[in-house]
Amino acid sequence: MADTEGEPHHGTGHRARLRTRLLSGGSDALGDHEVIEYLLMTAIPRKDVKPLAKTLLARFGGLAGVFNAESAALAKHPGMGETSAAAFKIVALAARRLARAGVQEKPILASWQALLDYLTIDMAHLGHERVRVLYLDTKNRLVQDDLVSEGTLDEAAIHPRTVVKKALDLGAAALILVHNHPSGSPEPSRADIQITGRIAEAGRLLGIIVLDHVIIGKEGHVSLKARGLI
Repeated sequence: MADTEGEPHHGTGHRARLRTRLLSGGSDALGDHEVIEYLLMTAIPRKDVKPLAKTLLARFGGLAGVFNAESAALAKHPGMGETSAAAFKIVALAARRLARAGVQEKPILASWQALLDYLTIDMAHLGHERVRVLYLDTKNRLVQDDLVSEGTLDEAAIHPRTVVKKALDLGAAALILVHNHPSGSPEPSRADIQITGRIAEAGRLLGIIVLDHVIIGKEGHVSLKARGLI
């Protein structure tokens, strides 16, 4: 039964050892299955949840897959339920908020790795394309993170004139295009390169700089600027 406390078990010592390692150790104090297990312990307090932790990792393809899974899929997994699913979603939400705070507090170009971490947490494991424009001020600080489309990157979703006009309306001096590839590979397509060129050209005419176009995938990221494609 989902979210059931079950029968009392003899794992008190094991839970205490996990807690001690968590509190006294570093980021690698617990293995991936133990991270999942510890969270499940808070939602299902009197049941051996190690087998459940392992089935979750196997089904969703690892730690990131579990935390980025749809709430309904988590809740319906055998042995889970809404309480357990919510425990994972609140951690994922906190991780996104922390990563976003790291981006908002510093100039983007001076905290590039923080930006990549934020984008990866938010987009790498999506099953659909998400298109965003990061608008920056003259000091390269984030003015607005604009979610443009939950779909394919093309001019129907992100028209060059619309992007540049919004930059002008916000008083932004520059922008960074971002989207993800659900296939996993971040390699840019011809269409990705072409739409970037059109937006960059529209920006040049009105004094808006396209600093980069970052493509995020499960296999990593690609910067079109670093590739010499902008």
